[in-house]
Amino acid sequence: MTTVATDAELREPHGLGWKIKKHRVSYLFVAPYATFFFLFTVLPVAVAIVLSFTDYNMLESPKWIGWDNYLRLFLVDDVYLIAVKNTFIFAAITGPLSYFLCLIIAWLVNELPPKLRAALTLLFYAPSISGSLFLMWTIIFSGDAYGIINGILLYWGIIDQPIQWLTDPKYMMTVVIIVTLWMSLGTSFLVFIAGLQNVDKSLYEAAAVDGIKNRWQELFFITLPAMKPQLMFGAVMSITSSFAAAGQIIPLVGFPSTDYAAHTVVAHLLDYGNIRFEMGYACAIAVILFVTMVVVQQIVQRILRNLG
Repeated sequence: MTTVATDAELREPHGLGWKIKKHRVSYLFVAPYATFFFLFTVLPVAVAIVLSFTDYNMLESPKWIGWDNYLRLFLVDDVYLIAVKNTFIFAAITGPLSYFLCLIIAWLVNELPPKLRAALTLLFYAPSISGSLFLMWTIIFSGDAYGIINGILLYWGIIDQPIQWLTDPKYMMTVVIIVTLWMSLGTSFLVFIAGLQNVDKSLYEAAAVDGIKNRWQELFFITLPAMKPQLMFGAVMSITSSFAAAGQIIPLVGFPSTDYAAHTVVAHLLDYGNIRFEMGYACAIAVILFVTMVVVQQIVQRILRNLG
């Protein structure tokens, strides 16, 4: 069905200025957020892109050096290549696993009575906001005989001497992944719970009439397609947290980790930005990471758009 514009609508101006004037109240409400978004997101990203082509140490004026920082990253900096490998391994494991873990646990918790659901939601979400829990994991994986894991293994005769879980390159990444997965039930978990609560119940009744026979079919044919916005948001959060991992790694294995076995791109960025103050080089690292995250997010979003 096509709509025919009236003569009055055709005579109205359609420029940007006219649209802003017509919808000035809406723009007024959006202005505070848009201002802060520009000042603290768009502008810093633009400045970082420009600085990535300079030699800047925060004491002297930036000096334009072109592509030298990027060439140094991929052709000279061996530690950066180790960090890239570690980051992709970490992201490839923790990203999908934490995403599906959040979704499955949220789906199971959502089936419980309201009071029990609220209590379990708080219980599962609490580890993601409690920084002091790293102390608990350092005790669990302590490298002496008093560490919980070492104590159990020594008691059962599985090992004859303590394992250095947090300093031995063979074990560090595995320990970091385990701790990260345990702490992964954060914002995405809450968003999935909210999405499950807002699915229209009449859809399940209609699906039962159409031949849906069990809860798994409800999940794949009704629940997940109805939760596309929440699934999209959860994917973005999961990708961002997995590629930007450093805060949960450094307290466990130190900075830098032994033989850079758990060194990530963000840890490398912190090294050059916060310690060496080579801000131009740090910005180049940040730009590469930003582009990588955008590309991966676009791929995942395209996959989710085809869901259902």
